[in-house]
Amino acid sequence: MDYTKSSVNYFFDVNKNRLNTRNAQNYINRLGRDNLNTLGDVSLLDIYLSKGHVVEPHYHQNAAELVYCISGSAVVSLINPFNNKITNIPIKPGQVANIPQGWWHWEIASEDKTHLLAIFDAPYPRYIFGSDILTKTPIEVLAHTYCLNPEQLKKTLAPLKNQTIVIGPTDECANQSRQGNQAPYYQQQAPHPTPYYQQNPYYSSQASYHEGNYYK
Repeated sequence: MDYTKSSVNYFFDVNKNRLNTRNAQNYINRLGRDNLNTLGDVSLLDIYLSKGHVVEPHYHQNAAELVYCISGSAVVSLINPFNNKITNIPIKPGQVANIPQGWWHWEIASEDKTHLLAIFDAPYPRYIFGSDILTKTPIEVLAHTYCLNPEQLKKTLAPLKNQTIVIGPTDECANQSRQGNQAPYYQQQAPHPTPYYQQNPYYSSQASYHEGNYYK
């Protein structure tokens, strides 16, 4: 970087660089080196979520992520690839959760007007989202590999519309859940403010805790 050039900049308005929008209450703004050329190996996502909305399961193959809670509250969940154990970390203003590079994770808001800052140790973090894995892997491969009915699987995945979700649930799905009086996941689990080490994975109601890990 030649700091004597007139093209060098030190300011950028992150509000003007939208990465993804679900609706007026759920969206993500982004800052990278392409926006602010004096940045080093760092970037960030400015995340706004209403209660029950989720930054969908994903991982960053080239960056670790530090999630800082500015307002509201959220639960950051990650899977340790070395032991396949899930950890759920509730955070509120002033608290952080750290996600090592390449670990599968997601964030769910525990209340409305949740504001999170995700900071990465790379100027351009890469993403692989769960919705892309589900929709880009051929139905026939998923059905054959996991012994699933291909027609039922196709029907199950149809609401994704072959799109990257990023922030879920979709508005259509949320409306259907309300009309069907189905309790959303975050109400079923009430994950906040129970300390993460006391939580059970959502897929197991019989899990026990031992030395920092979950065992069925």
